[in-house]
Order: sequence, then C-alpha cells, then structure tokens
Amino acid sequence: MTVGGTEKRVTRRRQRTRANLLDAAFTVFAAQGFGRVSIEEVCEAAGYSRGAFYSNFATLDELFFALYRDRAELIADQVAGALALDGPDLDVPAAVDRVTDVLLLDRDWLLVKTDFLVHAARDTAVAQTLLEHRARLRRAVADRLSRAGTPLPAVLGGADGAAHAVVAAYDGVTTQLLLDRDVEGARAWLGQLLTALLTDGGTPVRTN
Repeated sequence: MTVGGTEKRVTRRRQRTRANLLDAAFTVFAAQGFGRVSIEEVCEAAGYSRGAFYSNFATLDELFFALYRDRAELIADQVAGALALDGPDLDVPAAVDRVTDVLLLDRDWLLVKTDFLVHAARDTAVAQTLLEHRARLRRAVADRLSRAGTPLPAVLGGADGAAHAVVAAYDGVTTQLLLDRDVEGARAWLGQLLTALLTDGGTPVRTN
C-alpha cells in the first residue's frame, strides 16, 4: 500500500510540474516568441530547476509541441461540443453563435499559434502535427453538417468544402485580431462571417 501510495503521489507531483512548466512556457513564448526563449527562462518562470524540466521534456521543441497540442485539442473540443447541442437538424445561426461564444480567442494563444505555424512552414515533421490538428477541426465541422443534412451554398461543394471555408474564416479573423486586439469585435465578425458563409452565396445543396 505504501509503495502504491508513493507512486500515486509522485505521478500527481510530476503532472503538476508538467502543467506548471506548460503554463510558464505559454506566458514566456507569448511574450518573447518561441525562437527567443531558452530552457532556463522557462524554468525560471515556472520556479523549477533544469532537472524538473528534463524529467518531463527532452527538448524545448517537445514542450512547445505539447503546449500547442493541448491548446489545439481544447479548440477542437470546444467546436465539437458547441455543434453537438442541436438535435438531428442543425440550426446554423444558433450553432455559429454557440461556437463563437466558446471559441478560444486569446491573443497570447494566437501569438504562440503563429510561431508554431512559422516553425511548421520550415519543418515538414512539425507541419504534420499542425495538419493533423486542422484536419481534426475540419472533420468536427464536416461530420456535423453531414449528419444534419444542412443545406449549404453550392459554391462550397458540400460539407468538406464548408469545413475548409470555416477554418479559413477563423484564420482570417484571428490574424486581424493579432493586429487590432479587439476580441469582442473578432467574435462578432466571425459570427457574421460564418453565418453568411454557411447560409448564403447561391443555390443550396444537401449535404447527405
């Protein structure tokens, strides 16, 4: 019993250490940029030694990927959860309102995400991580539209095309947010843009 209890305490302590390192790294990356941050700076911000860092991450790149993955999965879960609240039919304007209400529009996250995008553009292995997340986000949107049989503008070419357009709209609005820092304006504009995108623009087509 003692050994098992000790192992549980060690595991919980390590989980807390990892979470604290990720939180500290998020703040430091957002403030300085990924390429300008050292392991020592992350450890100092978190209040840990290099040994604590290396017991959780082999490199700064690994920590950066873990940070991106955690936040990216949160966003995908937010979108999927907001889209799942309707019954068999999907009320597009209401669903868009729910998505924009819960969607993470945090400027610090967008700075970190942009760093990751630039990093990925120069490294095919990193790019794969980013592509996998974006594909998951698109699937969440496309699957929900397909199940509902929601009529979509023909120009989008069906649920998959609509999902690509939704992610592209999010990218555009969040890029503007980096410059003007208007979070509430970004939410309002994203909602208007997605509603218009999914309900207007030509002769609707069924998605199933």
